Amino acid sequence: MMKEKGLEVVYREEISQDEFDKVYADYEAVIVRSNVKVRPVRGRGNLRLIVRAGVGLDNVDVSGFTKLGVKVLNTPGAVTRAVAELTVGLMISLARDIPRLATDLKSGRWSKAQAHGVELAGKTIGVIGCGRIGREVARLARAFGMRVLVNDLIEIPRDFLQEIGGHQVDLETLLKESDFVSVHVPLDPSTKNLIGEKQLRLMKRTSYLINTSRGDVVNEEALKRALTEGWIAGAALDVFSKEPPDDTELLRHPRLIPTPHMGAQTAEAQRAAGVEAARLVIEELSTRPA
Repeated sequence: MMKEKGLEVVYREEISQDEFDKVYADYEAVIVRSNVKVRPVRGRGNLRLIVRAGVGLDNVDVSGFTKLGVKVLNTPGAVTRAVAELTVGLMISLARDIPRLATDLKSGRWSKAQAHGVELAGKTIGVIGCGRIGREVARLARAFGMRVLVNDLIEIPRDFLQEIGGHQVDLETLLKESDFVSVHVPLDPSTKNLIGEKQLRLMKRTSYLINTSRGDVVNEEALKRALTEGWIAGAALDVFSKEPPDDTELLRHPRLIPTPHMGAQTAEAQRAAGVEAARLVIEELSTRPA
C-alpha cells in the first residue's frame, strides 16, 4: 500500500530497544506496536510522524515528541471489536468457570457436579471508561440481557445511554452494584491503580473483575488479596503491570483467568490496524512539506 504510493518501506518483525533507539530518527515516519518504547533519545532527526498501530499510546513519549514537532497518532478504531469480543469471552469464561472445567476434563476428571455457573442475563455489568471499546462492550452486554452501568469522566451522550438502556453513575455506585466490572480506560497518572484495595472491597463478594485496558490500572497486589481472601469471586486479566508477567502467585491463582495481552490479536483487527496505520503515513507524508 505504501510502496504503491512511492514510499520506501523498511519492515522489521523484531527489533531490540537499543537498536530502535539508534535508528528511529533516520526515518520520516515509524509505525510501531507495543514491543518498543518510543522516546526522543536522539531528538527529532528526520522523523515527522509516529503511528502506534493499536489503541494505547503509553509506550510513546507523546509530550516529548510533540515538543519536537513530531505528530503522534494511533488506530483505536481498528481493534475495537476484537477487544470487546475478548472481554465478553472472558466474562463468559468467569461466569461458567470454563478454563478450570476444561483443564479438569483434559486431566481425566469429570467435574460436572462441581460446575455451578451463572447466566449473564439479568446481571449487571459496570463499564469503567466509555470510549470506543467500552461502548462496544456495553452494546454486547445489552444483547445478552444485562443491565448496564457506565462510568466516565465525561458526560455520556443521552442517545447512547438510551440505546443500551444504561445509566451513568459514579465509580462507587458502579462497583457496589455490578456483578461484572470491566475496565476500559487509558493509562495515565489519573488512572494508575484506579482499582486498588478500596475499590475492590466495594465490590460484591460474588462479582468479577475484567481488565483488558492496561495492567497498571489495577493494583495487582491488592487484586491478589481480593482473590485469596474472597473480596470478589474472580478476575480475568489480559494485561499486566509487567509484560510478560512473572508474578507466578497471581498467574496461578485458581480464581484468575490470565491471557497474554491478546485483545487485539485477531486476523481482522491486525489487518485493519496495519491498513489504517499505512493510510495515516501516506496522508501525512503526502500533504506535509518536508
